[in-house]
Amino acid sequence: MRAKALLSLFFLSALALAAQDLVRLGNLKFAHYGAVSYMKEIAPKYHLKIQERMFPKGIDINPAIVAGEIDASAAALDAAIAGRAQGVPIYVVAGFAKGGARIVVRPDLGIKRIEDLKGKKVGVARGGAQELLLLAELAQHKLTWSDRPGKDVLVLYLPFADLNQALMARNIDAMCQSEPYASQAINRKFGVELMKPYDTPMGEPERALVITEKLYRERRDVALRFMKCFVEATKKFIDEPAFAEKYVRENLFKNQISSEDYRDAISNSPFTYDITLAHVQVTTDLMSQYGVGRMAAPPKAADWVKLDLLAQAKKDLGVK
Repeated sequence: MRAKALLSLFFLSALALAAQDLVRLGNLKFAHYGAVSYMKEIAPKYHLKIQERMFPKGIDINPAIVAGEIDASAAALDAAIAGRAQGVPIYVVAGFAKGGARIVVRPDLGIKRIEDLKGKKVGVARGGAQELLLLAELAQHKLTWSDRPGKDVLVLYLPFADLNQALMARNIDAMCQSEPYASQAINRKFGVELMKPYDTPMGEPERALVITEKLYRERRDVALRFMKCFVEATKKFIDEPAFAEKYVRENLFKNQISSEDYRDAISNSPFTYDITLAHVQVTTDLMSQYGVGRMAAPPKAADWVKLDLLAQAKKDLGVK
């Protein structure tokens, strides 16, 4: 009799697993991407299985979407815009964090203003919010730049992980760096904050959650459940900061960042649900102006920002 009951339980479990719809999620290893990463833990509640795959940069996710390997992704808005301009079939459906960058300089150089970067080497990762923030800031202070000598500022493009090492080794004089790596540089005393570069027309960058057109159009029920999962995960991280810190530090970073690093990072990159049509359009216009993403035909925000699923998910879960 007991064997029969166990067999029934096994079959019920198998049926429950079979009923889970698969969503393949592209993500990045940053503190403010933690709530998106946590979605996979609560996905079964929404009859989903979220399969997370980490990428070095947001722009690297676009080829995987084109190849049909990824259904949804979290990335800097710039990467999503550049992808859409190149024909990647995606829609922006939510925001998940804002801010998340600092301009950090070597402590020994006495750099106090953006204008002091003239004649200096500044590192940045290509193809994300930090690149656009840096270029917009330099332009606002009437500084020219190039990745070759001859302009006011020499911009060196390096992976996120290499920027801190380059600053520590004094191979660069400053960097526009994402969190938590910017906070790590400051807390370990080989960098000091020059500024949070949010005073340009772009303001604070908003990170974008995107899904494929196919998921939005052909699997709408799955897309809505995915959005509800996102809203619940984000609410938990906003409401329970101690839980959010524990999850990010232990699961995402394997205790490689300190509590101070995490808290400093999140103070500069708070979790959110929202993104606006206006912000997407302003970011697109600035990318076009400064040549970020090399877009032949910049997409119009109104054509591919779809916030109806987010509105429905927030309404269903009673989240404002």
